Amino acid sequence: MKQKTFIAALALAAACPVFAQTGENAETTETVEYSSDKYKVETNRFWSNWFISVGAGPQMLFSDHDRQMKFGKRISPALDIAIGKWFTPGIGVRFMYSGLSLDGATQNGAHSDGTPISGKPWNGYWLTNQDINFYHFHFDAMFNFSNLFCGYNEKRIWNCIPYGGLGVIKATDSPTHTDIAANFGILNTFRLSSAWDINLDIRGTIMSDDFDGETGERGGEGLLAATVGFTYKIKPRGWERSKTITRTAYNNDELNAMREKLNRMNDENARLREQLAEKPETVTKQIASSNLITFRIGKSDLSNEARVNLGMLAEVIKKGDPSTVYTITGYADAGTGSKKLNERLSKARAEAVYNCLVEEFGVNKSQLKVDYKGGVENMFYDDPRMSRAVITKSN
Repeated sequence: MKQKTFIAALALAAACPVFAQTGENAETTETVEYSSDKYKVETNRFWSNWFISVGAGPQMLFSDHDRQMKFGKRISPALDIAIGKWFTPGIGVRFMYSGLSLDGATQNGAHSDGTPISGKPWNGYWLTNQDINFYHFHFDAMFNFSNLFCGYNEKRIWNCIPYGGLGVIKATDSPTHTDIAANFGILNTFRLSSAWDINLDIRGTIMSDDFDGETGERGGEGLLAATVGFTYKIKPRGWERSKTITRTAYNNDELNAMREKLNRMNDENARLREQLAEKPETVTKQIASSNLITFRIGKSDLSNEARVNLGMLAEVIKKGDPSTVYTITGYADAGTGSKKLNERLSKARAEAVYNCLVEEFGVNKSQLKVDYKGGVENMFYDDPRMSRAVITKSN
């Protein structure tokens, strides 16, 4: 057993230099492919996508005696200061201070500023104005519906963000009261730049009925606030598209050998191209030879013998170079007939040959051109019959 262990250790020691050499000569390439799915992004680190926001606006208390107050008298100033973080483009949290003061009405003097409210007394008691100083610290869970339902877009102008949360609300002057409050609302953000947004926050808060210092017939009291302000997004901000990273390892020695082989092949290709450039290119075109068809005196109809000759001519034309154009020239015997008659006759003879090649034997029209010369003197062997003809030849 000890001998086998010793042999295995020696084999491992011998293999180590080989592995080390392979590792030294190996390199790794990295390929990054970004996803086109707008609902997938890279998860950022904890200190990414934090923000700070401030806002101010009006707020209104809903308590036991608010119906005895004029609407304008119930509005008081509100202040919001928050810090938060987005864990994904659609889900985030914030910790917020909300507060300043609330205006209400009281019949037992709680938080009263001593100013009576004109009108009938409430249950035999005169009402006076309330001025409640308070603060409200709360945690909110936020859901960016724009990103959740439409996909992440860092340049989107408007984002709709419903939220809900719990917190501690406290009336700070006598009689003090501390309560657990639930709040819900909609945060609207409007993009100014990659770092800044304008925010409109509309929020409702629910607390116990004795928050204002007296207990009435309500199951609870409420607070409605609407604030406008700014949000600053702390760096690093934003989200990267989801990506796939592919790492490929390769050996430098093998790569260099392949490069040398490729260089040799490129040199050989260059040498062959030079040899080809030195030799002029030879282009061979198959062209039909000239063809003569004769006609009877005063006639333009084709005989069966002429049709056989035209059929053989058509086969050569169709198998030959398609760019070659053939001219079909008609003639008449100047010794018979008038000049006008001979022109008409030579044209009819040329058209008869053209129609036979195209309609009977399928020659492409683009390869044929029709011409006629009218009456001519004897063209071949001083024989007028050879001038009653049509000659077809390549241009």
